[in-house]
Amino acid sequence: METKKQNKITNKLPKVVVIGGGTGTFTVLSGLKHLPLDLTAIVSMADDGGSTGRLRDEFGVLPPGDLRQCLVALSEADLVMRKLFNHRYENGGLSGHNFGNIFISTLEQVTGSIDKALDVAGKILNIRGRVIPVTLDKISLHAELLNGKVLDGESAFMEYQLVSKYGIKKIFLEPSGDANPKALQAIKEADLIVVGPGKLYTSVLPNFLVRGVSNAFIKSKAKKVFIANLMSQQGHTDNFSVTDYVRTLEKYICNGSHTGQKIFDTIIYNTKKPPTTLVRRYADEGEPVVCTAKCLKGDHHRLVGADLLAEGVAKTAKKDLLRRTLIRHDSDKLARAIERLLA
Repeated sequence: METKKQNKITNKLPKVVVIGGGTGTFTVLSGLKHLPLDLTAIVSMADDGGSTGRLRDEFGVLPPGDLRQCLVALSEADLVMRKLFNHRYENGGLSGHNFGNIFISTLEQVTGSIDKALDVAGKILNIRGRVIPVTLDKISLHAELLNGKVLDGESAFMEYQLVSKYGIKKIFLEPSGDANPKALQAIKEADLIVVGPGKLYTSVLPNFLVRGVSNAFIKSKAKKVFIANLMSQQGHTDNFSVTDYVRTLEKYICNGSHTGQKIFDTIIYNTKKPPTTLVRRYADEGEPVVCTAKCLKGDHHRLVGADLLAEGVAKTAKKDLLRRTLIRHDSDKLARAIERLLA
């Protein structure tokens, strides 16, 4: 209760930073925006697939897709505006493109910077919080596997289904990039930092490969929370338990060599298994991620389990060029779990 008392005295809202990208970060922000928090989203800039990839290639802009999702998640604008930014064209030369992606990329060209573009888009969507690219440099994600194969680009990594079979030698950015100073400042000032959920190698990890981010994260005095995925990613994180995700991420945050240092204070994981029929139906996505008795016994993090599962099956837009996870977290359940950590 100390934090709440301090906030009443100083009249300041707790500063919560969410690091990630994709649907997972959208879900977390969608729940947290309803709480009295000072919110900042730090977003991966490694995306090069779908509409985002086409805009990067054709216009040389920074990837807008994950930024758009975060803006919409934090938006308090009318429903029609949120639908507009998520609208995906189904026909013609724009087929597969997203209006919000085009809008943000155009704003970047008109204003001369992605920071200014996000300021304008944020005002239009009346967002509660800030959306910050993890880097302002044009980065690209690469991976070298133990069999010698090199995967160039996030989309190539996503499409290759034998990552688990051969194993990863190293993951790196080429060209690399320096951290956005605004991102570093947000990490430094945070009271609580939430990482994940999201695809480990392509949505979450790239943020910590940007120069300066891992060091700032380790030095930050904020509570550090990792939200475990509901489902493993077939071909990438097969048979991963909750702690496998955490140890892999901590290894890269510690610059590739895990020294046993505990980076995260708390791990939030789901305890409710999706219906068997649903798991079988979408078995090509992966298997439910579990926290086994062995994990509970051998892990030194604070482990918080709860029912975090959204009811039903998530819908995907027509002409969406990307495969989306169909079994998802419930944004309100996640927000309640995170809120309890601030008490």
